[in-house]
Amino acid sequence: MFTAYVAVTVVALVANAGIAVADLLRARFVLANSAEVGVPAAWLPWLVGLKLAGAAGLLLGLFGARPLGIAAGIGLALFFVGAVAAHVRARVFHNIAFPLGYLALNSLALGLTLAV
Repeated sequence: MFTAYVAVTVVALVANAGIAVADLLRARFVLANSAEVGVPAAWLPWLVGLKLAGAAGLLLGLFGARPLGIAAGIGLALFFVGAVAAHVRARVFHNIAFPLGYLALNSLALGLTLAV
């Protein structure tokens, strides 16, 4: 169980940090997706901060700060619930698999964090 926790959490923190970097660099797909679901580009720095804080919290959780890991997992799961909701609200379903995938990954990391 511990190996699964470490593996999934590392994948989750790398994935969240990676998409945060794409947001930070204002990648074309990020700007297009944000506009399509009605998220202003001015929000991107805040969203980057949330994703990076979540990734850092997952990392700290791996190194023994379990409450931070749990808080990060909860925060990231809620973040991506919001992303899925934004897609549903805007009726943008062609790429909803991405926020759903992040939601699943972060929820799994949270569940394993709680289980170990």
